[in-house]
Amino acid sequence: MNRWPSIFLGVLLAGCAHFEPQPISPADSAAKLDARRLDDPGLRQFLEANHGYEAERWPPIAWDFQALTLTAFYFHPSLEVARAQWRVAEAGVKTAGGRPNPTLGVTPGYNTTTLVPSPWFPAVNFDLPVETAGKRGKRVTEARKLSESARWNIIATAWRVRSNLRASLLDFTAANKRTAILSNQAFTQERIVKLLQQRFDTGGISRPELTTAQIALHKAQLDLADAELKRAEGKPRLAESLGLSADALDGAEFAFEFPEPADDLTSAEARRVALQSRSDILGALADYAAAEADLRLQIAKQFPEVHFNPGYQFDQGDNKWSLGISVELPVLNQNQGPIAEAEARRKLAAAKFTALQAQVIGEIDRAVAGWRATRGQKKTGDALLAASQRQIQSVQAQAQAGAADQLDLLNSFLESNSASLVQLENEARLQRAVSALEDAVQRSMDAMESSLIEQPGAQARKENKP
Repeated sequence: MNRWPSIFLGVLLAGCAHFEPQPISPADSAAKLDARRLDDPGLRQFLEANHGYEAERWPPIAWDFQALTLTAFYFHPSLEVARAQWRVAEAGVKTAGGRPNPTLGVTPGYNTTTLVPSPWFPAVNFDLPVETAGKRGKRVTEARKLSESARWNIIATAWRVRSNLRASLLDFTAANKRTAILSNQAFTQERIVKLLQQRFDTGGISRPELTTAQIALHKAQLDLADAELKRAEGKPRLAESLGLSADALDGAEFAFEFPEPADDLTSAEARRVALQSRSDILGALADYAAAEADLRLQIAKQFPEVHFNPGYQFDQGDNKWSLGISVELPVLNQNQGPIAEAEARRKLAAAKFTALQAQVIGEIDRAVAGWRATRGQKKTGDALLAASQRQIQSVQAQAQAGAADQLDLLNSFLESNSASLVQLENEARLQRAVSALEDAVQRSMDAMESSLIEQPGAQARKENKP
């Protein structure tokens, strides 16, 4: 019998959690972040599982946008933060489902006036709490809704990571193309200056004509230097959007083409899909459901808990048993304060949801309007670029016939370069508008084309099924 208390205590201690220290070293953490590379074996497995990547060469020489998006999902630290927040919310479900433990009380007593039959009268009391009005179920419901909101936040964070990556990749690609065009333009302008210098030396032109060309050359060189600076800044920004260091991108090439968006996308269909499937909308709905569950819980707390109090006492040789019950009397406080707070939080959640809907509608309307406007600009730029190409062909034909000289041909090349710059800017504007539209709907353009144009109703319902 003397061993039973030790066995009971050992069983209790075996079920307890133990603390394990996990200190963070800033130097080690920074070294791990800097050691991330595109040839990571874990990244390859992740791409094979999610992208269907199969190739003899690893890592690939050219990375497309889809592969880079999954790379960002694999490496970016903000997603790990969102996942950790979701795990905290999941642990909250476990906490909410916990049942209150019974309480054991021991009260030793000793009578100094008698020794017969025994001076001891110790007492043992138990307190067995019983929750009423389904409070445990309401707590679990609230915790599950908060966990659902945290899960939708992971998706919202992933979309922000994708959006930042697309913007960085677009800027980096546009900077490379702009640098190439400006380099060709500076080279052409330099040839024009040399040709005019020769004519000036022979007295064929005046000083102002040469000076104008030299000023244009200096401006082209400054524009080229600015483009090279933006290209140099674009690489670290792209690496940051991937969750990598700039050195990790050494030797990698990026295949990012400017996709052509659909021609007949409507704002009404985009609104319908976004208001039914955007992660922040669904997260706000989960927050409202959690606030409503909390209100139910606070109303249920008006009903007091019941405590059963069985007891035993050894009273100087006599064995005495008792069975008691205790209930808190809701006389001075009926939980009015927490109920009022819960009602206010539910109204706040409803107001936030309505405000978010209005914000989403505004984002979609602006994105669709901007997309249509930039699409018109691109068509104008296409016509300008085509006209400049025809002009080059015409001048080349005139030069072969002796009706035009080298200077005329170089000037036509210069005009074509200027048209290419204008068209590149129009392309970049259009792609930024596409990005804004994708962000507003939280769908890729390919998905929008299939869900909003081919089968808008059926596809959207299919994608929103659990």
